[in-house]
Amino acid sequence: MSDVLGEQKRYYAERAPEYDDWWYRRGRYELEPDALARWQADVAEAEAALEGFAPGGAVLELAAGTGIWTRKLVRLADRVVAVDANAETLALNTPAAKLVQADVFSWHPAERFDVVFFSFWLSHVPQERFDAFWGLVRSALRPAGRVFLIDSSAGDKAHTGTDQEGELETRTVADGRAFRIVKRRWEPDELADRVRPLGLDVDLTMTANGSFLVGGSR
Repeated sequence: MSDVLGEQKRYYAERAPEYDDWWYRRGRYELEPDALARWQADVAEAEAALEGFAPGGAVLELAAGTGIWTRKLVRLADRVVAVDANAETLALNTPAAKLVQADVFSWHPAERFDVVFFSFWLSHVPQERFDAFWGLVRSALRPAGRVFLIDSSAGDKAHTGTDQEGELETRTVADGRAFRIVKRRWEPDELADRVRPLGLDVDLTMTANGSFLVGGSR
């Protein structure tokens, strides 16, 4: 699994220049009009859910990537610390956040936060590191701290990969090179039940068109 996680890290470093194209559905990620409308509606729903959650105070964003959500967080919070393993993705992120290059699987926060946020990351956490990851989340939270996450839902078919076996999936970058990654899509109740024994109660829903899993701690 360590080899797969290393490959996953390289994949997102190589994909950094095209990641935003995926999110905004440009170029090779372009969708037909009806599919694009559904995608954009789900994006708007996820954005509204984050606004409603009101992540104020000090926010920690894990696996921040190119900053699509970091830019929203800095507008809503007093301060944002954005952690990502790759210099390539952080170079595209916003300087309005404090940017930290570190592997989430081995990094430990030096302070505590009011909110821990992560988007499209939990599905890349393998089962064998799931509990440890949520231990990191808990250690980063202040006593009344909260969690908010956005991820691919179990109903999302936008990325089925070229090969799927268990929790592993094969992805390609624009030049055709292939990388193995971890990809586990959760049902809302399934994930809530899995996290509850680890000390966090999360309320999760799927967006109307099934693209995303969205929600936060109660």
